[in-house]
Amino acid sequence: MTALLFVTVFLPQVALLALFHRSGSAWVNGTFLILEESNLIVAIFFEAFFVDHTQVDIFDAVLISKDHAHLVESRRTVDQEAADPVTALGPRDKGAEFAPFSFRQIIEFVLLLPLNFVPYAGVPLFLFVTGARAGPLLQWRYFQLKAFDKKTRNAFIRVRSQRWQYIWFGTAHLLLQLVPVLSLFFLLTTAVGSALWAADMEDARHENTPTVAEDDPPPYADEP
Repeated sequence: MTALLFVTVFLPQVALLALFHRSGSAWVNGTFLILEESNLIVAIFFEAFFVDHTQVDIFDAVLISKDHAHLVESRRTVDQEAADPVTALGPRDKGAEFAPFSFRQIIEFVLLLPLNFVPYAGVPLFLFVTGARAGPLLQWRYFQLKAFDKKTRNAFIRVRSQRWQYIWFGTAHLLLQLVPVLSLFFLLTTAVGSALWAADMEDARHENTPTVAEDDPPPYADEP
């Protein structure tokens, strides 16, 4: 897909950018614009429909490996006698999502693409602004496991120290998605990083509250 975009629309886009740029910045921004467009196509057709459940399994397995199986058990069964976290996973719960498909995010992504017309600063600005939206979505599975409603989720994200972490995490994710071919691999490493971050937050929470918190989700139980 990336190669096809470079062959078909790269030069026309560079010519358009050259109207707003000086020197070689049109070539630089044009390259990133192609990579961003490729990322958008991957997000719509590949990530949303083929990778999401794999990311859920990776996320849950990492949490189990970090001694947070109680979180995973709130949404799916976990075999405590299994040899490793992967084989311990039971069937995925109904509605399991690593990152939900967001029309709003896609629309904002498209509307913000013209930021690439800004010489040099346009690409970093685009990644930063869209990363602010992407960051919280990359921990959607954590919010599911914690049984956060919309109000609780928004309050959690808006904590000042965490708000910036979400922005940088989302920005780093989008930057890695600009790497041709390896971007598909980075979809999986993002799930690992998201789970490790969630495990760290859980560890910090339990250090501050030694007893089991009342807001822990109840264990998963099969319906009769």
